[in-house]
Amino acid sequence: MIGLIENAGPHLAKRKAAPQTPLLDVRDLRVRIGQGDKRVRPVDGVGFSIAGGETFALLGESGCGKSMTALALLRLLPDGGRIDGGEVSFSGIDLLAQTEAHMRDVRGGKIAMIFQEPSTSLNPVMTVMAQIGEVLARHRGLRDMPARVEARRLLDAVGIPDVERRLDDFPFQFSGGMKQRVMIAMALAGDPALLIADEPTTALDVTIQAQVLDLLARLQAERGMGMLLITHDLGVVARMAQRIGVMYAGELVETGARGDFFRSPLHPYSRKLFAALPTDAQRGHPLAALGGTVPPLDRDFTGCRFADRCPAAFDLCHRDAPAWHTVGGQGVRCHLYAAGHGGPDATAPFGNSVASVPPRSVQAPLLDVRDLKVHFPVRKGLLRREVARIKAVDGVSLTLSPGRTLALVGESGCGKTTAGKAILQLVPPTSGEVFIDGTPLTGLSQAALRTLRRDFQMVFQDPFASLNPRMRVGEIIEEGMLALRIEPDAQARSQRIDALLQRVGLTPTMRLRYPHEFSGGQRQRIAIARALAVRPKLIICDEPTSALDVSVQAQILNLMRELQVEFGLAYLFITHNLGVVSWLAHDVAVMYLGRIVEHGPVERVLAAPAHPYTRALLAAVPNIERELHDIDLGVEPATARKVIVGGDLPSPLDPPAGCHFHPRCDRATDICRAQYPAQTGLRDGHTVRCHWPG
Repeated sequence: MIGLIENAGPHLAKRKAAPQTPLLDVRDLRVRIGQGDKRVRPVDGVGFSIAGGETFALLGESGCGKSMTALALLRLLPDGGRIDGGEVSFSGIDLLAQTEAHMRDVRGGKIAMIFQEPSTSLNPVMTVMAQIGEVLARHRGLRDMPARVEARRLLDAVGIPDVERRLDDFPFQFSGGMKQRVMIAMALAGDPALLIADEPTTALDVTIQAQVLDLLARLQAERGMGMLLITHDLGVVARMAQRIGVMYAGELVETGARGDFFRSPLHPYSRKLFAALPTDAQRGHPLAALGGTVPPLDRDFTGCRFADRCPAAFDLCHRDAPAWHTVGGQGVRCHLYAAGHGGPDATAPFGNSVASVPPRSVQAPLLDVRDLKVHFPVRKGLLRREVARIKAVDGVSLTLSPGRTLALVGESGCGKTTAGKAILQLVPPTSGEVFIDGTPLTGLSQAALRTLRRDFQMVFQDPFASLNPRMRVGEIIEEGMLALRIEPDAQARSQRIDALLQRVGLTPTMRLRYPHEFSGGQRQRIAIARALAVRPKLIICDEPTSALDVSVQAQILNLMRELQVEFGLAYLFITHNLGVVSWLAHDVAVMYLGRIVEHGPVERVLAAPAHPYTRALLAAVPNIERELHDIDLGVEPATARKVIVGGDLPSPLDPPAGCHFHPRCDRATDICRAQYPAQTGLRDGHTVRCHWPG
């Protein structure tokens, strides 16, 4: 085991005996951006080491300095950034002392990086072959046919089908999961000894995420690579890492081996991250959300950087910076572990002890969707004749009562978002009926719809894209009230805007700011306030927490639950996060290729899934308890075989015959290939479309 921290403090000056020389050794790394009073220190004294074949995970919220640490290792800092001190040793070479010409050999050749968003990292005007070929020519001297042969081998290794044809495709012709695989192939083209993976699965579905994580684990085992994994997902960390470093406000606050860390996190910040995770055990209880945000890094800190958000802080925490302490095999930067304290109560729960939220009684349906279909025509030729149809939504039926949450889950491309937009008539349905409180929406004129729109609103996945950047927050919230003539009096509207901002955890003074002046979580709160401004009965939430840190996610989920109890709101919650579904939803509908394949109460569907697709989704979710069980058995969680659905979602332009899921189902028989299954009722409102349910 490599030592936990190098040069982190006197308590860890002596490192544990290492079985081998570290591949990467980082000591007291410091990064500064800007000058004078405007300087920012995103990395402030970070140290860790990684051995060959080992995965070290940097865990923490957005803004804590994880990605900037990775960029500093490769000396790829933004304009105005400089390394202010420290050492970075790679295979015995001091990277900070190398010339830029030598660093060009290191980048991609010895150390490769996978970025969070492949769509912005891949060149949109170059083919996949051209982009991989650049790496092969620069670092391995391969060109022309030898380069093509090697590129074909790399894409085949990362699971790209029909490799020879797809080599000459452009990035936009690949799905999100496939683009991430192309990025991995490019990173491996230089045969690196160290791979830096910066949030490699954040925007992916659970099934694609599982495939990518398995792929990374397999390639790492085959090549003996070291890996620096940057993420805020505790489940991914439990599955992939051997050692963990928790980062907060530019510095490491805890390090340790995976098993020790997950069984007994030491730092109050680490414990709060665990408490914020939505789980079955917390269902009916508010999540222990971590209030506030990571402090700005443009100032000098006198005490503990976490003190203002720490429930266990005392006077010393605000006066003096804590030293490093060793507890067993873990290191922690916290005053609670100094002599005379002994740390927080190890028997205390991570979360708060709170009263459960009483379940609402089931009422008559507020939303009633019957056989909804949305088909998009495909036109070709000079006369633009219709040659085919994309069946994005193909016969969806569901109901939703006031005060309840129905989760619509499935992979990207299954039709969830299109169904939500069609329900609100933002996309015209091809056929089917939609009723809100008994009033039909389909077929109404725009003028008639406008008077009904106050009853239903939508919160989108990306609040930055859905908020007008040229309008102040107060104007954004007021816009809907003016359009729907909710409150004719200007003073009453102003008072309502102030009340809404306070209700979603913001302050009235923030009404004068623009969207870019807020964090991601705050922008999502603004989007919720805008939806509430017209007093709706139904809110359709399209992946509202998918891009948020676990702590910010907990704040938004708690807010949504409170608003539902207070106003009797109904939520149609579109997501692929099954952890959120288990905590928030009353009912769940699983969607595959435009159709509902399983539906029922959330406790029934998630505890006893009847459709193989639902079981595959649940198996693909990184599960901390399951990973720790593998550790107890002496099995690496990343290599332990799970039931994970393979391949990508088929195209809705040409869905498979019979059961649409049969090409990816390991239980498919002849009847599955020939006939689409009828709906089977199980019990307690649980239904499934499968020839072999259960």
